[in-house]
Amino acid sequence: MQRPISPLSQALVATIEDLVDANHILADQGVVDGFGHISVRHPEDPTRYLLAKGIAPEQVAAEDIIAFDLDSEPIDARGRVPYRERFIHGEIYKARPDVNSVINAHSPWILSFAANRIPLQPIHNKAAFLAPATPIFDLRDEFGATDMLLTTPAQARALAQSLGNSAVVLLRGHGHVAVGPSVKVAVFRAYYAEFNARLQARAMSLPGSTVYIEGEEAEKADRTMQQVDERPWALWKSKSRALRAR
Repeated sequence: MQRPISPLSQALVATIEDLVDANHILADQGVVDGFGHISVRHPEDPTRYLLAKGIAPEQVAAEDIIAFDLDSEPIDARGRVPYRERFIHGEIYKARPDVNSVINAHSPWILSFAANRIPLQPIHNKAAFLAPATPIFDLRDEFGATDMLLTTPAQARALAQSLGNSAVVLLRGHGHVAVGPSVKVAVFRAYYAEFNARLQARAMSLPGSTVYIEGEEAEKADRTMQQVDERPWALWKSKSRALRAR
């Protein structure tokens, strides 16, 4: 049996606090609604991750956070029912040691791109992480007709393979998954992927040829944005906490 990790450690308390804030921020910004889920890799054990029980992100509190192993089995559920799609998180953490946060969201503009099999490409420097273009995952290609939820390890592994080394993957008829080296970067990417989708749709509707951010330009822009991710995070968190303090 694995030795349980103290829930009172300072690192774990801080990580849970960030995870709760991330759920609220993404709900406030319209990236998630009653559905969607956000996880972080455990700060003291990379073979575990933290994810809320199966409730709307806007309602998540610290006591709702459950630790899972990478097979997405809860360590100590204590009656709390997990998300059916938790396997998305475990399989991505297995495949991507560089990833420390995973977000599954259902942003409307991104759904439009996935439905038309048009990859997202960066229009704005804040979305440079989308370069060169996002992969698009279609559950039907490998698993036939389903309810379009990824509720098995095999389905989640296929998604992780489609994601590859990208920061974002689109899911036809479902939404998108954004990942990052930290929860702050993952939240940034989930938000700006939707922001870029709106810009890209407008740019594609105009005459002329759309010029995207790519190559070295994209690499430099993404590197800079990761260094200043605290600025939007602090703004979003301040607004979110003020809203809940009313």
